Amino acid sequence: MKKIVYISLLGLLITSCGGDSKTASVDKAIESKNVATIKATRAEIQKQYDAIGAELAKLDLAIAELDTLKKSALVTTAVVKDTIFTHYIDIQGNVDTKQNLIIYPEFSGLLSQVNVKAGQKVSKGQILARIDDGGLSNQLAQMETQAALAKTTFERQKNLWDKKIGSEIQFLQAKTNYEAQTKAVAQMKAQLAKTIVRAPFSGIIDDIITEKGQIVGPGQQLMRIVNLSDMYVSANVPESFIGKIKVGAVVDVNVKSTGKTYKGKVRQIGNYINPNNRNFSIEVAVPNSDNLLKPNQVAVLKIEDYKKANAILIPESIVTENAAGEKIIYTVDTNGKEPKAIKKTIEVGLISGANIEVKAGLNKGETIIIEGARSVQNGDVVEIIKK
Repeated sequence: MKKIVYISLLGLLITSCGGDSKTASVDKAIESKNVATIKATRAEIQKQYDAIGAELAKLDLAIAELDTLKKSALVTTAVVKDTIFTHYIDIQGNVDTKQNLIIYPEFSGLLSQVNVKAGQKVSKGQILARIDDGGLSNQLAQMETQAALAKTTFERQKNLWDKKIGSEIQFLQAKTNYEAQTKAVAQMKAQLAKTIVRAPFSGIIDDIITEKGQIVGPGQQLMRIVNLSDMYVSANVPESFIGKIKVGAVVDVNVKSTGKTYKGKVRQIGNYINPNNRNFSIEVAVPNSDNLLKPNQVAVLKIEDYKKANAILIPESIVTENAAGEKIIYTVDTNGKEPKAIKKTIEVGLISGANIEVKAGLNKGETIIIEGARSVQNGDVVEIIKK
């Protein structure tokens, strides 16, 4: 209906300006072939069209005021609030333990005893296996007998020497022989001790590599012992984060294979930057109360590197960028008859998940457009959808 009225009014304006006579005057001016006449005719017609344009502008304004069916942009909004903002860096690392060891024999011979089984818990110093000593124990017994005789001889010579009986050379010979025999016994005991394989620390025997009855020697693997109570995650961190990670900082450790997240602490920060990847190493101690952590598991570290008490966060999806590189969002002005979209230039900070920090340009309490933010322009009338 409004379109019909608009067309009718336009027709009346054209008719009132004398449409037929205007055409006749144009033809007459052209037929005159007089430049001045043609220019004068054109100027007169231009005035008539300018008058029509002004009338059309009035009609557009009247239609805009009377048209109750005009469309407004549909948007959803949110009131800006401040909150505690904590930013984390995500670093991938590997679970490990310092107490993961393969035990090697120190003595060559027949593996005569294996006293443990795979999966067995053992204590530090516990005997795990024995290697046949090849007669060293018999030699030790003889040497101990000789050492005992040397001791008796030395003690007697010492008593005589203290009483100024006998020669000094006899006393010194007895002393030297006794000391030599004592050292020989100690060396033999040390050699014999190598035939006994003991646990270097408390843990679990993870694997028996060499079975009883085989000939073994230095460099041959006997068994693996692991202690899962002192676990940590090692990771490489880009050098740009130097100074942001501190010893003692709490770290969330997510282990993908178990689906669990543990609370760890940074216990060591490397002092060397790898020139190949510009990274430095860190170690994060992780409690393993459930014994689900195993060496070489993959873990993701979430390390806090920034925190602000009264931060303003908005969805990153509503932020656009113009040709000048400025970050743009839209707020809602409700002071007029109808709510309108207002363009705002903001300064942004760090991103956390789906949100981004606003450092300047937006204040607590303002209303921002969420859904529909990318389809409005500055000054557009909007209709707020309430959810």
